[in-house]
Amino acid sequence: MSAFLNTLARDLFPLVWSGMIVGCLYALGALGLVMIFKCSKVVNFSHGNVAGFTAFLVYGLSSGVLMSLSWGAATLLAMLCAVAIAFLIYSIISPLVFESDLTSTIATLGFGLITQGATLLIFGPDIVSLDLPIPRFAVSVLGLFVTGYDLTVLAVTVITIGALFFVIDFTKLGIAFRAISENPFAAEVCGLNLRSVHYFAWITAAILGVIGALLIVPTTFLSVTTVSTFMLQAFAAAVIGGFASLPGSLVGGVLIGVLMNLFAFYVSPEYSSTFLLGIILVALNIFPNGILEKVGGSRV
Repeated sequence: MSAFLNTLARDLFPLVWSGMIVGCLYALGALGLVMIFKCSKVVNFSHGNVAGFTAFLVYGLSSGVLMSLSWGAATLLAMLCAVAIAFLIYSIISPLVFESDLTSTIATLGFGLITQGATLLIFGPDIVSLDLPIPRFAVSVLGLFVTGYDLTVLAVTVITIGALFFVIDFTKLGIAFRAISENPFAAEVCGLNLRSVHYFAWITAAILGVIGALLIVPTTFLSVTTVSTFMLQAFAAAVIGGFASLPGSLVGGVLIGVLMNLFAFYVSPEYSSTFLLGIILVALNIFPNGILEKVGGSRV
C-alpha cells in the first residue's frame, strides 16, 4: 500500500504541474471565447480555425514556404492577419448579431470551415513542426522538473491576462465592455457604440487565440486539426468557468488541463475526447452557470 502511495505521489505532482501549464493555454483560448460571448452573445466556432491558420502563417513566413522572415517579424505579421480576419468576420456577421444569436453563431461555424479550407489550400494536409525561440533548460525544484517552456508559458500567460484585465478594469474601453456585457440596451441608450466594443472583443479574442495556439504547438505538432482540438478543450474550460465569467475561464482552463493530464496518464489517452465530452455534460448539469458565475447568468 505504501509503495502504491509513493508511486502515486511521485507521478501525481508532475502531472498536476504539467496540466496546470497546459491549462494556462486553455485559459487563454477560453478567455477569447468568453469575451465575444459576454458582449455579443455569440459562440465563436471559428476561433480555433483562425488561430490555426495564423499558426500556419507563422510557420510559412519563417520557414521559407511563403517567406524567410525572422520569427518575431513572422509572428507580428501573422497577428495582424488574425486581427484583419477577426475584423472581417465580425463586419460580415454584425447584422446577424443584432438579429439572432443562433444565426450568428452558425455563421461563425461557416467561417471556421472556410478558414480551415484556406489553410488546406495554402499549406496542404501535411503535418509540420514549428519551433519557437523558447529557452531550453530544466531545473529541479523540490523534486519537480521545471523547464524553460513551463516558465515561458507562465510568464506569457500572466503578462497577457494581466494586461487584458488592466484594460477591462481601468480604461474607458474596458468600462464600455463591462457595461455592454451587463446591459447592452442601457449601454446603447447611454450613447455607447455597441459595434466598436464588439470589434474590440473579437480582435482581442483573435490575439488571445493566436498566443495560445503558438505556445501549444511545441508540445505536439502543427496540422489542420491541432489547434481546433486545442480550442475544443478551451471551449470546455469556458463551459466549466461559465461563458459569462472571465475569471471562471481561467479556473476552468487549469481544471481541464489537470483533469485531462490525469485521465490520459492513469486511464487512457485514446478516450480523452470522450472524457472531455463527459466533463462538459457534467459541468452543464451541475454548474449550468459556471463554477464562479452567479445564479441567473446565461446558460449555453
